[in-house]
Amino acid sequence: MPRSTCLAAMPWQAIESPSLPLGLLRACCAAEGLPVPRAYHGGLRLTEFLMTATDGELGAADYTDVAENGLFHGLGDWVFTGVLHDDPDFGVTALDDYLTRHSVDVERARKIRPYAAEFVELAAAEILDGAPDTVGFSTTFMQNVPSLAVARRIKQLAPEVAIVFGGGNCDGDMGIALHRNYRFVDYVVRGEGEVAFPALLRALEGEVPFADVPGLCWWDGDTRRVNATQRHPVPPGRIPVPDFDDWFAHLDASPVRSHVEPKLVVETARGCWWGEAHHCTFCGLNGTLMEFRSKSPDRVLDELAHLVSRHQVLDVITVDNIIDNNYFRTVLPRIAELGWDLRVHYELKSNLKPAEIEVLRRAGVAHVQPGIESLVSPVLKMMDKGVSGLRNVRSLRDCESNGLTVSWNWLYGFPGETAAEYADVVRQLPALCHLQPPSAAGRILLERFSPYYDNPALGFPERSSADLYAHVYRLPEAEKADLVYLFDTPDRGLSEAEAAELVALVHAWHDLYPDSYLRRLDEDGAVVLQDRRVGWPHEDVVIEDPDLVAAYRELEQGRTLPALLRRLGDAGRHPDPDDLRAWLDALLSRGLVFAEADGYLALATTAAPVKVG
Repeated sequence: MPRSTCLAAMPWQAIESPSLPLGLLRACCAAEGLPVPRAYHGGLRLTEFLMTATDGELGAADYTDVAENGLFHGLGDWVFTGVLHDDPDFGVTALDDYLTRHSVDVERARKIRPYAAEFVELAAAEILDGAPDTVGFSTTFMQNVPSLAVARRIKQLAPEVAIVFGGGNCDGDMGIALHRNYRFVDYVVRGEGEVAFPALLRALEGEVPFADVPGLCWWDGDTRRVNATQRHPVPPGRIPVPDFDDWFAHLDASPVRSHVEPKLVVETARGCWWGEAHHCTFCGLNGTLMEFRSKSPDRVLDELAHLVSRHQVLDVITVDNIIDNNYFRTVLPRIAELGWDLRVHYELKSNLKPAEIEVLRRAGVAHVQPGIESLVSPVLKMMDKGVSGLRNVRSLRDCESNGLTVSWNWLYGFPGETAAEYADVVRQLPALCHLQPPSAAGRILLERFSPYYDNPALGFPERSSADLYAHVYRLPEAEKADLVYLFDTPDRGLSEAEAAELVALVHAWHDLYPDSYLRRLDEDGAVVLQDRRVGWPHEDVVIEDPDLVAAYRELEQGRTLPALLRRLGDAGRHPDPDDLRAWLDALLSRGLVFAEADGYLALATTAAPVKVG
């Protein structure tokens, strides 16, 4: 009789969307002729459990707060670490010490933690209720400790059950360290699971040797074995359409359903085409799998149509680290032709062209994450982003004109950056209050797999596991150094005192944005700049001179003064250079253009989109 398998996605998987790894592995097993694993949706179950145990005092909002805001402080892992270590007080003092150095709201995590032990018992019992021979845990970011706590309890209750771990937290040395430190974990799959996981299930059936499963960490008696990872990345054709049926069935029957709007999770590409040639110095998100691979346009359309029609959900989150640029000509126009009322999220490069933003809008892409990271060109060069600060501002402006929601963070703390390089840009931030602000301005973290991590000579030779892990793991530093994703280093670049003005202005930007707009109107050959930004004179600035109207149009692309004069000359216009410079200086002092590195960019949008404060 074939082995029975249960796959588990423990907290803190988002409760508004299914686990893509579980959906993919279920589909892989079906394609391989293996029994389709049962799925256990630990995030939904914890939310349901909290709603019942507290008579509604704790629920979806509390879960989501920890899931979305606790990552860089280890709060989700902290909730469960006392259970993992059989010590209700473990991590409490360490967290208190951590809070003396970091301003973090931990109220919701503190309220949830007393229920962790009972939930672990519940989850272990419910998983075992299906009598699985194998239980696989998919773990990324804050899923490690909850998964380990439940896996440990399953092993205590049913020692014969094979425990398997895989996912982003198991990539490279992290998977080896996890297997080495937690003996109740029988197998760890490092790397992509589409090939390795079905191979492991066949090995458990005795059909193939464990030594042939790519990337597998396993126990050969008392000897720990580590197999080489798969030589080539999984090609797009081997990535199946995920099976989310069980998640939607669970959600539809759950009291959580009335608290969330479900979203589909799709994957149209893996890896990063920019990172293959220019790995952003701070980024570790692709792990050991940088090679870019994208699905064919037909495959993307078929998969999207299948999932949308099957689950009747129009909100779609693509998990790609970067969009395939060919999709602007192939996939997105075809989605627009379908006439669906989709709301799609995509990550992409920030040097967007107006025509590309229009294609995104027509296809129903409502939310983008363009990897802006900064508006300071010398710092962007240190990141190897391949874009200027002025171009990033242009993308913010054009996304605002087209009603696209933009998510981005302002990063500082790069080796070699100076306060002087920030000064001109920081001084102009109040003029940008009508454009979408960064979520926050914060110091970069040293991430495993990033160039800064892999090459200490780039500026971070001293490192240790981030201090957040002191309230998460009871392990020596040498083991944490292999297990964790984030590291502490001495500060580089801006000091905290030097960054204080930037941080304060970003906070102010958030406050001003909902009530601000700066819009360009065309009236009888003139350009009218309708300024309604908070903190600036509310007036209509009228540009009537034909030479200046033409100059303003050129500034919408971003031009240096020499380039502006050349473009105007090509059009048969020859304004006096000194007069033109004086006009540019007047626009700059009035906050109507952004200037950096001798370039000028018009800041007015072509629309005043509806804003939600």
